[in-house]
Amino acid sequence: MKLGIVGLPNVGKSTLFNSLTKAGAESANYPFCTIDPNVGVVTVPDKRLDVLGEMYHTKKIVPAAIEFVDIAGLVKGASKGEGLGNQFLANIREVDAIVHVVRCFEDSNIVHVDGNIDPLRDIETINLELIFSDLEILERRIAKTVKVAKNDKTAAKELGLLQRLKVHLEENRMAKSFTSDDEEEQTWLESYNLLTAKPVIFAANVAEDDLSDDGASNEGVKAVRKYAEEEGCEVFVVCAQIEQEIAELDDDEKKMFLEDLGLEESGLEKLIKASYHLLGLISYLTAGEPEVRAWTIKKGTKAPQAAGKIHSDFERGFIRAEIVSYDDLMACGTHGLAKEKGLVRLEGKDYVVQDGDIILFRFNV
Repeated sequence: MKLGIVGLPNVGKSTLFNSLTKAGAESANYPFCTIDPNVGVVTVPDKRLDVLGEMYHTKKIVPAAIEFVDIAGLVKGASKGEGLGNQFLANIREVDAIVHVVRCFEDSNIVHVDGNIDPLRDIETINLELIFSDLEILERRIAKTVKVAKNDKTAAKELGLLQRLKVHLEENRMAKSFTSDDEEEQTWLESYNLLTAKPVIFAANVAEDDLSDDGASNEGVKAVRKYAEEEGCEVFVVCAQIEQEIAELDDDEKKMFLEDLGLEESGLEKLIKASYHLLGLISYLTAGEPEVRAWTIKKGTKAPQAAGKIHSDFERGFIRAEIVSYDDLMACGTHGLAKEKGLVRLEGKDYVVQDGDIILFRFNV
């Protein structure tokens, strides 16, 4: 999974990225200090892996991973080359979802590029830049399609779609709210890889005092939550500054620090939860002495396609899957006992994999 972190300058974007990935992107109190998109890979915390590791006396534990791309602070006119311009918008085209960091804290020591704190205005500024960037893509596509549309029915049909989509964006609406029941049009829509079609998670960056009630009394957070609900986006509340402090601690210290703050989970855990929920992802597990590992798949994935995550040969030669759910295995204590109780089952090609399934694939190539 790949997430792109965007936002205006000085909203806490690089601070959050640094703390999530410990990658050390430069973070300073002025715009454009992130000159290149910084990339960091983070493992997904999953307590089930450690438990299975002990049970199977495993040599290696491999958690699922998320790749974060930190994009330089966008400003009004970025799509037209203002600030560091459109080059950074191209980097977001490759991500699965956008994490939009919105500043919901006051601090006279940290300048705001627009002079004052207004989360909804900031969201609108970024949205407009993404829309302008998408319009540029569409205009190029229209110019190309117009030439062949006169003598080609398929091209003429696509041209109609492109023109409808262009009008939709020109009305300041995101591509994800554009719908088509036509299967061919849907395929074209996906191929355009539009920024405004990507799922969005808002990271409401607050001061430490607003963390204890999860931003419930922060007017900015309230506004972001209302907006996100209307747009079908996820929101999580985070204090980038606190996350930076947490990033320096080991696991035991981290747990104590979070307890002292009255928090159950870190910002990273909140973000991962929001990402999995928004993108409809789950993890299945493989376990044995050589390795215990988590594999990320889409909800609704059938067993052969889940097997293909490990290797294409597994999917091609799929015979069946031997499955026990993590909860059943824990209740029994050993794989042998789970088998005796009939909780280890064989499933075929139509089985839909569930979160926490521990799977051994049988295949023949």
